[in-house]
Amino acid sequence: MTSSDLQPRQDGEAALRLLRDGHLDLEGRLVDASNTTLRGILTLDGATARCVYKPVRGERPLWDFPDGTLAGREVSAYLVSRATGWDLVPPTVLRDGPLGPGSCQLWIDEPAEAEPLVGFVPADALPPRWFPIAAARDEDGTPYVLAHADDPRLARLAVLDAVINNADRKGGHVLVGPDDRIHGVDHGVSFHVEEKLRTVLWGWAGRLPADAVEMLDGLAGQLAGVLGAELAEHLTVREVAALAARVDRLRYTGLFPQPSQDWPAVPWPPM
Repeated sequence: MTSSDLQPRQDGEAALRLLRDGHLDLEGRLVDASNTTLRGILTLDGATARCVYKPVRGERPLWDFPDGTLAGREVSAYLVSRATGWDLVPPTVLRDGPLGPGSCQLWIDEPAEAEPLVGFVPADALPPRWFPIAAARDEDGTPYVLAHADDPRLARLAVLDAVINNADRKGGHVLVGPDDRIHGVDHGVSFHVEEKLRTVLWGWAGRLPADAVEMLDGLAGQLAGVLGAELAEHLTVREVAALAARVDRLRYTGLFPQPSQDWPAVPWPPM
């Protein structure tokens, strides 16, 4: 079955219902993922869509994150993204599947003609309005630069990463959908109580996008109410409190964080 055989991707409550209640048939495994990551097809009442299913039992143990918690962090990233109003994370739920409980997220098809927004470019050919992040060389010693576009869609994603303390924002985790929207995926190592922001999107270090402060004000209020209660189903009390503290710090300083000197600032591999 190809993407053209599937009905168009649904958003909002219809998508969440399909994710929660749809019959899930597995297509195969995404072999480049460090944890068990499976692509499947959901069907419910004539609606069909592809998804990414990450069973808890396939999570690789990590030294700094409690075992069996990555799926809940994937869902938490979606909940926070939805609360911002920016809808940067595809609809994601926690559900039972062929390999037991796990996160289930709508699959994003990137058009072949989509322009990349993050990547390695020749050091002497940095595109206009791109931020250089790190220097690199290929096997022949040719100099390259890890860089990303000065794009307001990416700026919003960078703010979301600072809010959820994303420790793994690789360039390959930034997708451009068929509707030209930016989508961030793979948020299993987020929401730690210690500062662990690790990203390729450092172009806005020391400043915030103009529309971020209003969003952060609204997010702070939601964390004190329904959103905080929703997150408490997946995160610890300390993790929710640390999330609220990060939001407050961003609101009051009005500054995007600077790269840490105590923690690798860029994930490896970066793409």
